[in-house]
Amino acid sequence: MPLADELLRLAVAAGATVTTAESCTGGMVAAAITDVAGSSAVFERGFVTYSNVAKTEMLGVAPATLEAHGAVSEEVAREMATGALQAAQATVAVSISGIAGPGGSEFKPEGRVCFGLATTNTVETKTIDFGALGRANVRAAARDEALSLLLTGLRNL
Repeated sequence: MPLADELLRLAVAAGATVTTAESCTGGMVAAAITDVAGSSAVFERGFVTYSNVAKTEMLGVAPATLEAHGAVSEEVAREMATGALQAAQATVAVSISGIAGPGGSEFKPEGRVCFGLATTNTVETKTIDFGALGRANVRAAARDEALSLLLTGLRNL
């Protein structure tokens, strides 16, 4: 995967480490990174936090944030990213929480994915509505977006 190859190259050059906090992708971003030989130089651990309990216990997402905004929200993505950054003692962290499908609601439709990107200096969030592409395609699109966000974070160090 070219994105992961580039990520490894940039992280090594920067002396940086990366981590992931994944929900709807279930570890696909971590798998893409660790598919690249030599990735252990920049990736020590990632977090698959599919349930709200896991988000709270592993990443420190506040129950009040989950209650107020729901798991698929930029607020939760922000707390997931900062929690992963701290827990892994990494340089850059990405988080993903979304509705891969099938299903969704009027307010949170299938294909909506929220992302967080955290470094020691900044935290950014964004939401992308990929649409009802089907579960596998939404997850793949979210994986690629997360890798792109990590690349952006590394370039901006």
